[in-house]
Amino acid sequence: MAGVQTAVQLREQGWPGSVRLIGAEPHAPYDRPPLSKAVLLGKGEAAEHPVFDIDFAALGIELELGRTVTGLRPGEHLLDTEAGPVRYDRLVIATGAEPVALPGSEGVPGVHLLRTLDDAARLRPVLAAGGDVVVVGAGWIGAEFATAARERGCRVTVVEAAPRPLPGALPAEVSEPMRAWYEEAGAELRTGVAVASVEQGAVVLADGTRLPADAVVVGIGARPATGWLDGSGLELGAHREVLADAGLRTSAEDVYAVGDCASFPSARYGERLLIHHWDNALQGPRTVAANLVAEGHAGGVAERVAYDPVPYFWSEQFGRFVQYAGHHRDGDVLVWRGDPATAAWSVCWLREERLVALLAVGRPRDLAQGRKLVQSAAPVDEALVADPSVALKKAAR
Repeated sequence: MAGVQTAVQLREQGWPGSVRLIGAEPHAPYDRPPLSKAVLLGKGEAAEHPVFDIDFAALGIELELGRTVTGLRPGEHLLDTEAGPVRYDRLVIATGAEPVALPGSEGVPGVHLLRTLDDAARLRPVLAAGGDVVVVGAGWIGAEFATAARERGCRVTVVEAAPRPLPGALPAEVSEPMRAWYEEAGAELRTGVAVASVEQGAVVLADGTRLPADAVVVGIGARPATGWLDGSGLELGAHREVLADAGLRTSAEDVYAVGDCASFPSARYGERLLIHHWDNALQGPRTVAANLVAEGHAGGVAERVAYDPVPYFWSEQFGRFVQYAGHHRDGDVLVWRGDPATAAWSVCWLREERLVALLAVGRPRDLAQGRKLVQSAAPVDEALVADPSVALKKAAR
């Protein structure tokens, strides 16, 4: 998404030079969210190949597919690839993230990751067989895959080393009510127990339990795909993400970075953000393109556009539409809107009487109105925020 949108935005914003889009996968560029839904289940137009509806040739965008990058030489303005070096005037790094493998599971038959179209294609017949599936990790991807597997009639066990689902993403009081979603869907959720080993046909847990597994799907996180930058001199962060500035420019001259592989400083939240979500890969390219076009028109001295979005993502799991906007941290005031035991509820996070983040389950209006409140940074009335019968926009003072 980030690479494709950067190329498209460059054209839409008037970039006059050539645009080359290089990608390691052999497939035409495609959208990733359908991989955990339509592609897995074989439903809808996106089932075979959720390709972008973009005429790259008409836009003058040159696609180079199946070409893997291996290194970067910023001082020489050269990108190294398996097919030889590529010279550039400006470079945008949009290599995304790669799933974290479960230690000891590499090469074991029946173990799967879910990140690419080929991953989803390999998993589809597994679900169609309706056997025993073990999902390692009760994060967003784990829950979405468990949802698809149950829809296909598979027997599903989700194993999470942390004591609750969505560890690290949400506080315990918010994620704990989601435990019931698994049971309602007929999936077994085992928390607080790690995987000791994986072998063909089984997963062995640290407590000695042996789970039968026709397939094992690993969803324990993702990390920026930046290994190819080793030795480039490009400045990387604690998570090995590319460190970009407020305009998404990196530490190297004429090199930008956008999407899952890059972090940026947020004035809104007063900290550096690393966002692994679709909307970030959609929005960031507009800033990259604007700054590249401005540089070209003004000889590099134009005022730069800053990227400071209200982060947003969504997840469809166990018959629920879950949306999140903003960014919360420990110490923010948590305010409930509704009962988490019901089908629709929201949670808000306040900081200095302003809404900074919102999680909405089956309440899209809350999400839409809350996102605008986060964007505006308007003070809100906590009592009105807590009343689910009051439109959230009316909580603004």
